[in-house]
Amino acid sequence: MGTSLGASFFSLLALVMPCFAQVAIRGEVVYTMAGAPISNGVVVIRDGKIAAVGPTASTPIPDGFRVMDAKVVTPGLIDPRCTVGVSGLFNQEHDQDQLERSGPIQPELRAIDSYNPLDPLVEYVRSYGITTIQTGHAPGEVVSGQLAIFKTMGNTAEEAVVVAESAIAVTLSPWAQKSGSQSPGTRAKMIALLREQLIKAQAYAAKVDRAAKNEEAVKVEIVKDEATKAVADENNSKAKEPPARDLRLEALGRVLRGELPLVVTANRSQDIANVLRVAEEFKIRVILDSASEAYLVPELLKASKTDVIVHPTMARAVGELENKSFENAAKLRAAGVRVAIQGGFESYVPKARVVLFEAGVAAANGLGMEGALATVTIDAARILGVAQRVGSLEVGKDGDIAMYSGDPFEYTTTCTGVVINGVVVVENGR
Repeated sequence: MGTSLGASFFSLLALVMPCFAQVAIRGEVVYTMAGAPISNGVVVIRDGKIAAVGPTASTPIPDGFRVMDAKVVTPGLIDPRCTVGVSGLFNQEHDQDQLERSGPIQPELRAIDSYNPLDPLVEYVRSYGITTIQTGHAPGEVVSGQLAIFKTMGNTAEEAVVVAESAIAVTLSPWAQKSGSQSPGTRAKMIALLREQLIKAQAYAAKVDRAAKNEEAVKVEIVKDEATKAVADENNSKAKEPPARDLRLEALGRVLRGELPLVVTANRSQDIANVLRVAEEFKIRVILDSASEAYLVPELLKASKTDVIVHPTMARAVGELENKSFENAAKLRAAGVRVAIQGGFESYVPKARVVLFEAGVAAANGLGMEGALATVTIDAARILGVAQRVGSLEVGKDGDIAMYSGDPFEYTTTCTGVVINGVVVVENGR
């Protein structure tokens, strides 16, 4: 009996702790997203990285490699804005960490501190070929918290993380307004709250820089005699101490230094214009989130070089989204705006939509197959700043692959396999 239990334990351990595999994936069509599709192509993955991509006839598969076949092979899909792993599958209080309601300004809240890589929702989206997600705090407060980028595998957040702090989530729309006498109750108040904190972050950063410079000046002062030593001691006593650490202002300081973007939820064209005004005022990078009326102001977005992670294509056309369009992504892309499509956040089970389906509907509404695929692969990766690792099938990139029984955007197609970092994590998916 002990032997049987031991065997079962190690079988389970093998499932939850995969090792790098040497694997080759052949496809009747391989969409690399780095060039034209390859008919009868192959992707060779060694030690978690793509080692070769090309036609099967001219791309040798090393001896001993596992070979998998599919009708269609694509890069692993990317969901660039969701709450998967932070809002759990079952919509129960204990696994709903996507929105802290205690205050309107909370940039210090880290997504990695809430992410659960073993939540069933992570496995659910993975089974459709989604291998990378940007997840974290949902819209609903002016600054709801941080976002992070993860692979959809791993037993801990540390194993799954790609970028621990990838952006700060902001809402400049009625979704963050409060009722009654609670603040903020208007658009102007929301923007005033954000502006106030950004100005405080500027002052905080200036104090930190001054203290660092004063400390350095004291260190290099040359003491020649007792008189100059006394002056040095006095200068040392007057040297400004750095301010007490403020996690909130530190986080916003990274935005001001260009290290992090703000992912700003805004839908009405009025709110989109407000977002661009704030970005110009503080010279910061913003990525528009949801942006259901973005198709009304494409020239503003192109001129400001603002990327857009549009709402799920099939999102309900109610409230702020009443003017949303199935053609939003297509119209923006045609206007020269870089676009990705998100799974987003739903307040009910299963908490997130599947970007595979959302991109499929966008493909039928102006984007076309390859245009839609770009919104959930290479263009999503570029917007998130991780295109050096994911988003296309190129030598040296992570071995993230999605395999399908046909056109990925046909509802009758199934996901036949998923590889992440060279590990086969799904066989016979959904």
